[in-house]
Amino acid sequence: MTREELKNLLPHRDDMLLLDEAYIEDGKAHGKKLIRGDEFFLRGHFPGDPIVPGVIQCEIMAQSACVLLGDKAEGKKIKTLFTGLDGVRFKRSVRPGEVFETVCEIEKSKGPFYWAKGKGYVGTELCVSASFSFAIFPDEEG
Repeated sequence: MTREELKNLLPHRDDMLLLDEAYIEDGKAHGKKLIRGDEFFLRGHFPGDPIVPGVIQCEIMAQSACVLLGDKAEGKKIKTLFTGLDGVRFKRSVRPGEVFETVCEIEKSKGPFYWAKGKGYVGTELCVSASFSFAIFPDEEG
């Protein structure tokens, strides 16, 4: 999915639509984000030595996992809300000029709740891993 196609699934806009592209392969969601260096989250994190905040890395993973929910959307936009982050581990910083790539999969679901796990990489180097949960709702604005 391109950035424009992602807008048909996700309600995120402007600076908070963090993915450049996403796709599904072998039942797993893959996402990509080129860190250009002008992103809002780099302005003060940290002056002279910018790195992508960990919470942003987790948000990119969660947004990429949402492409696995395309059939749940039934042609409508959905709103996804984090309900938990567990076992988050940061192994490597992500910096401007790098492509941050994610691999996520849904482990289980019950009603509107989903449990997933994901990893984020730069090249083959692991940057972050986490388990996370979220709930989906119809996006009343979409």
